[in-house]
Amino acid sequence: MSLQDRLGRRTPAPASPGVLSERLGSVNEASGAAGGMPVAGSHTMPVSAVPVSAIQFGRRNTRRAYDPLAAVRKRAHQALLELLGPQLYDTVSDDAELERRVRESLPEVLANEEANLTAGDRSTAYRQILDEILGHGPIEPLLRDPEVTEIMVNAWDRIYVERFGHIHAVDAAFMDETHLRRVIDKIVSRIGRRIDESSPMVDARLPDGSRVNAVVPPIALDGAALTVRKFAADPFTVDDLISFGTMSPRVADLLRACVQGRLDILISGGTGTGKTTLLNVVSSFLPADERIITIEDSAELRLAQEHVLRLEYRPPNVEGRGEVTIRDLVRNALRMRPDRIVVGEVRDGAALDMLQAMNTGHDGSLTTVHANSPRDSVARLETMVLMAGMDLPIRAVREQIASAVDIIVQLSRLRDGSRRITHITEVTGMEGDVLTMQDLYTFDFRAGQDQFGRHQGALVSTGLRPRFVDQLADHGITIAPELYGRGM
Repeated sequence: MSLQDRLGRRTPAPASPGVLSERLGSVNEASGAAGGMPVAGSHTMPVSAVPVSAIQFGRRNTRRAYDPLAAVRKRAHQALLELLGPQLYDTVSDDAELERRVRESLPEVLANEEANLTAGDRSTAYRQILDEILGHGPIEPLLRDPEVTEIMVNAWDRIYVERFGHIHAVDAAFMDETHLRRVIDKIVSRIGRRIDESSPMVDARLPDGSRVNAVVPPIALDGAALTVRKFAADPFTVDDLISFGTMSPRVADLLRACVQGRLDILISGGTGTGKTTLLNVVSSFLPADERIITIEDSAELRLAQEHVLRLEYRPPNVEGRGEVTIRDLVRNALRMRPDRIVVGEVRDGAALDMLQAMNTGHDGSLTTVHANSPRDSVARLETMVLMAGMDLPIRAVREQIASAVDIIVQLSRLRDGSRRITHITEVTGMEGDVLTMQDLYTFDFRAGQDQFGRHQGALVSTGLRPRFVDQLADHGITIAPELYGRGM
């Protein structure tokens, strides 16, 4: 990938100082004195001492605080262009080299800054400029913050984050709409995708696997919007989920036995309930000596096993050709001699191919689906199978589901912001035209809440003996009765 692509340029152009200015993320002309506010360099007091005030724009619900270091960053950008411009095109071969040169040159540039900068101002400006050139602008500190799980950019001047299950506004903003679009282009171009007026929606990922969604006008009425769902630098383990209260040790042992016994598991939940995180943890139970193929819309799973092959959806090109759908990938995976197939999420006709794979010798597969309850997840599967365009009677579809899916794990996001497993349900078969299920574990909401509003309940066994116990015994896996005894 060229240096221009790595820095998020939107259109190719000949090498010139003006182009290099765009490559290094130079600030828009208007941002030096945002909204007509005074430029920092015109004051004798330290830059950070300039009063912060709101500036109103024509867009609905606009807000933006004056950035006292904007002019400093603009001048530093220009000085970097003059200092590094003649060298970069011929000698910079990768991101590491670009980072090294910028880090070496930036202190000298800031040392020559005419504004009356305090040590704190200088350190802040240094960090912000590095984030602009080498990172993702004002959201880069949020990406580094381990407490932030979601970053929501509603507009260039309105950013929110989720911490501990609750949403908060943050005192950060992009320079303008162009700045936000430049950061979005940088993210999506890294994985060969695009976003523009003809294709105004895109799903992408960051190098650490964090999930990214972006929308731009004309479908985004108030300007470009960006959503980043972060994943932990170190993937969560089963011990982490137990400590969070998502599951209990007994439930973890039961799920481990089900995975090793080659039961097909469907993880169900709403948006933001932790389905991908749980899928990643459950996938860690897969034996290391089996061939695992993962299929995802945007690659997020991080399996620790060695024998893993990852496939990813490819969107159509500018001409509307070349799309490779999840359904295409599932079909192709069946020809790759998989022991296990892990589909990040089924959301269309790929559900039919997934069910057929589960019913034709590919036991032990894992996938997720958006649904609010185990019964709803079955209804969703029925709907998605019909989306495949096959004229199947509903009874035949339900028989396929009853034969393919063994366990449904339901996740929910509770009012206190915590993510919990609320049901572990076994699919037991068919009675007439009705698919039958039985709950093995349910969340006890009767335990109430503590003084801080946190739920005190936990997963409790219903006392029903799973019908798959005998199936697991055939694979040499024995489940202790206390794993499904009442009240356990």
